Amino acid sequence: MSWWKKKEQQAARGAVSEAENGQEGEKGLEEPRNTLRKGENKPFKSALLAGQTDPLAAREEVPEPAVAQHAEPVAMQRVRPHFRGLRHMAARTVANQTVARQEVPAHSVEQDAPAGRDAVEAAASGSTSTSPEAAGQRGQIPSGPVPQSQAGAVSAGGIDWWLFVLLVMLLGIGLVMVLSASGIVAESDYGDKYYFFKKQLAFALAGGLAMGVAAMLPRGILYKSHYPLLFVVLFMLLLTLSPLSPSINGAHRWIRVGPISVQPMEFVKIALAIYLAYYMSSKQELVKTFSRGVLPPFLVTVVFAMLLLLQPDFGSAVVLALLLWLMCIAGGTRFIYIFFAMILAPGVIAALALFEPYRMRRLLAFLDPFKDAHDTGYQLVQSLLAIGSGSFFGVGMGASRQKMFYLPEAHNDFIMAVLAEEMGFVGVSVVMLLFLFFFWRCYLIIKGQEELRARYTAFALSCIIALGVLLNLAVVMGVAPPKGVPMPFLSYGGSNLVAMMTCVGLLLNFSRTAKLPR
Repeated sequence: MSWWKKKEQQAARGAVSEAENGQEGEKGLEEPRNTLRKGENKPFKSALLAGQTDPLAAREEVPEPAVAQHAEPVAMQRVRPHFRGLRHMAARTVANQTVARQEVPAHSVEQDAPAGRDAVEAAASGSTSTSPEAAGQRGQIPSGPVPQSQAGAVSAGGIDWWLFVLLVMLLGIGLVMVLSASGIVAESDYGDKYYFFKKQLAFALAGGLAMGVAAMLPRGILYKSHYPLLFVVLFMLLLTLSPLSPSINGAHRWIRVGPISVQPMEFVKIALAIYLAYYMSSKQELVKTFSRGVLPPFLVTVVFAMLLLLQPDFGSAVVLALLLWLMCIAGGTRFIYIFFAMILAPGVIAALALFEPYRMRRLLAFLDPFKDAHDTGYQLVQSLLAIGSGSFFGVGMGASRQKMFYLPEAHNDFIMAVLAEEMGFVGVSVVMLLFLFFFWRCYLIIKGQEELRARYTAFALSCIIALGVLLNLAVVMGVAPPKGVPMPFLSYGGSNLVAMMTCVGLLLNFSRTAKLPR
């Protein structure tokens, strides 16, 4: 290389260095000497000094004989955009960190990205971290856990009074129908036609107390109770299989506590709903796997369902299976697992029906109740006669004929048949509209939740009430075999009423944090 060419290169280097120092001097930054190039493990001194050894720069060099024909040698070319972008990125990073240190508290400054030379290396490797406040100012999504005060905290907002008013209206109708449907039987068996009405009123007061406690329960206590509740209801179910449980109509479903009887099955549904909501919300990354996402909730449900079948209580086991199925759909379980479960379900039901002869008789009576209207199909036939007798406006309040020792369990599982007879199609439509508005408010509460676990829990509690309504109507109208599922808020029964009102109390609790339309 000739001496005049070396002199031109030295002059070009000086000019470019002065231009770069002038541009970076405005920001008060000093360009580091060692810069990492993307895809390279070892740093080189600078883009200008690497012009002779850099493979990329070598492709831009002009052959030696043609240097004299060009006005600008290779060294005088401007720095390539790749290195200029890294310097600008490093400058922006340092500037943003300076602003973040002025706004973020002192304890979070240590977590910010290092400045100066380390910031340039972090920018070149794409691992620069910024504080949540600084990221929010630049329109980025801040990373890191959500503060506990913003996740799941119960605000000071009021409850959903529409849901409460609808519950009171349904309870009022239920108390009137229990008085009407049970008066004849109560006077015959106990000498007091208000016997069942007074007990139902006491159950409603106890349910109101449970609802109030559930509505004001701190969310943290509720979220920590999923496993304790499972063990409590498991112990209660095991007690029903012991000699301590009385046999009523050939089934051991109750636990005698002084003058009252408790049916653990009603509280098993609540415990399972809270557990499934916890599992589906906290195991979202595993919910699509079989061994850890599908098998645990299925095994827990199967254990409770088997204990219920030993009582025996086939209807409650079906309710638990349907609750699990709905939660798997909402939780994001893979469709292939749900599809196989739907294929296996009819086979399991058929096997259970063949295993117990009385279940097979019920199934055959459901298919053709009038074939044996005086034995296996008697209850369903009397229910259909009561519904048909009501016509459009009904026979009048208290004027039902089927409740006079014709329709078994008229004040309990088949109370809707008595309501249809006395109040007709109009009365049934009013009750269905109340339930429709009730579940609409439940849907708004579910939709208004910002936390995933709160949304799943509210959905599971709503499913418990909805399944009770649908299955009871299906049995009363002959659409499904008799299962012994009471109508929520209307049928006589203390355990069911307290459990259903507890579900409503928890829904009112979640309504305090829901964004409901006013």
